[in-house]
Amino acid sequence: MQTDVVRIGTRGSQLALAQAAETRARLMAAHDLPEEAFEIVVIRTSGDRIQDRPLSEAGGKGLFTKEIEEALFDGRIDLAVHSSKDMPTVLPDGLEISAFLEREDVRDVFIGRSVKRIRDLPKGAKLGTSSLRRQALVLRMRPDLEVGMFRGNVQTRLRKLENGVAEGTLLALSGLKRLQMEHVATEIMDAQEFPPALGQGAICIESRIGDERIKAMLGPIHHEPTGTKLACERAFLATLDGSCRTPIAGEAKLDDGRLNFYGMILTPDGREVHEVTGDGAASDAIAIGRDAGARIRDSAGPGFFTDWV
Repeated sequence: MQTDVVRIGTRGSQLALAQAAETRARLMAAHDLPEEAFEIVVIRTSGDRIQDRPLSEAGGKGLFTKEIEEALFDGRIDLAVHSSKDMPTVLPDGLEISAFLEREDVRDVFIGRSVKRIRDLPKGAKLGTSSLRRQALVLRMRPDLEVGMFRGNVQTRLRKLENGVAEGTLLALSGLKRLQMEHVATEIMDAQEFPPALGQGAICIESRIGDERIKAMLGPIHHEPTGTKLACERAFLATLDGSCRTPIAGEAKLDDGRLNFYGMILTPDGREVHEVTGDGAASDAIAIGRDAGARIRDSAGPGFFTDWV
């Protein structure tokens, strides 16, 4: 049953709640509404419950969105706030990404327990991460390191680090900034050497197709340049059928109406790397992403995505 209160669905981590609060604040400002016009509804997802194995073994990215999307379908929430890099490229019928907030910094950071830089870690040191992309990029830089699984939210991972479970870990700078915790980073990774996940740093909002009330509310807070960049990146990812089992990285940039894209695919051990670039008019963002995906897939060869899965 529809009410006047707009219900915002989100995961329950501190970062997810910060992203939902940012969305609420932007909607309040855009429509001159009080805070009580919105309700933040916390939904625990399969991805939050499963902590004992990599997501690639448990079902992939959809584990962070499935229960939230069910709440959209049955009307318990009116819109959902997600980290764009968690969103599958194919959404359930009836749902759409209806807005992107302005993108934050796309870079990753290293957080070291006893050293400040990845290059300074002693040979054989353990680095914890749950991301195959970060694993592959680290091993490309430092094949002598031991990379182990590190699941959990930001606070959980930092506690594991303090307890000596690993000598270092990697997180997104955007998340730390939203939590006002960027001071914990000991090294900001160069985006050329250590490219981000597709969609990293961008908050997206999902809603029901045809819900004109919510569509009208979200229109004023949609950041068009971020939407253009993400259209390209998600098209690249979709062309590769990218998932949590595939180390894929890249970023689209806009400059005076032109879009430039850089993409990379790696084997999990970082030993084999393929890179691609693309550029064109911003209005051709999806086509640029698809073309880059097709070209890098062809250069890698038919066995690249199956030999090591």
